[in-house]
Amino acid sequence: MNGKLAVFAGSTPNIGTTLAAFGSAYRIAARSGRKIGFLCLNLKSAKTHLYLGVDKPQVTLDGLRPELRAGTLTADKLRQYAFGSPRLGGLHVLFGNMAREQAEYYEPQDMETLLAASRQAFDLTVADVSAYWDNAATVCAMKEADHRYLVTTGSLSHFQEDVRRWTGQVGAMFGLSPESFGLVLLQGNQRSTGGFGMKEIRKETGCSSFAELKLAESIHLQLDSGRLDEWLASQGKETSAFDSVAGPLLHRLNWQERLQRTDRPWLRRLMRHRERKG
Repeated sequence: MNGKLAVFAGSTPNIGTTLAAFGSAYRIAARSGRKIGFLCLNLKSAKTHLYLGVDKPQVTLDGLRPELRAGTLTADKLRQYAFGSPRLGGLHVLFGNMAREQAEYYEPQDMETLLAASRQAFDLTVADVSAYWDNAATVCAMKEADHRYLVTTGSLSHFQEDVRRWTGQVGAMFGLSPESFGLVLLQGNQRSTGGFGMKEIRKETGCSSFAELKLAESIHLQLDSGRLDEWLASQGKETSAFDSVAGPLLHRLNWQERLQRTDRPWLRRLMRHRERKG
């Protein structure tokens, strides 16, 4: 049985989309106990390896291009290529394209091969794609996604023009309406300086409300030092902020209900314990 695909895009670059996607993927893995794959598909600005303190990844997306082009990438191979560590638990990470100048060389069939292998390898694949749709990774991932999310902030310049031009106009060319995207609102200090809230952003973009995510300022120190996995694994109160996204997605996947119905009481107790710690 193939796994599900959830895709996160930013309304505009450099607003925290990768962080929102990765943190949510981590919490889903921790809370569900399932195998979760994270694909860095931002072809021109891959940063996940830096956040995890891996300066020179052994395997990156561009290294898989021959297998993608030949259609020989399998689920078993992808699991082997993905980065994992005890701190990440059930989260497996495929680092992104390091050859930025070759971003346009990826073909739709390359991405289709990758996504098909990831669906077979993992119960859920979380893909982080570009804010702009002029590449095969973003278009193919969005077309094939079971769940689509648009990350934005309360700043007008972060959601008004780019969403209309890319998610609205380009997405419509592939049969994707704005209503098929769930809004993830990154909260900051904008509200105190005239920023917009979920209701106004939903009306402006035409997307559906999904979650509001407020992160502690300390998380940026972890990104700069390459210790995001250590920070997430601490299971502190601040890391549970990602549950505002992970929780509703778990509900949509119906995984919480399956855990409640399990005939293994020890598993139910373990999950309740994890929830309380989170």
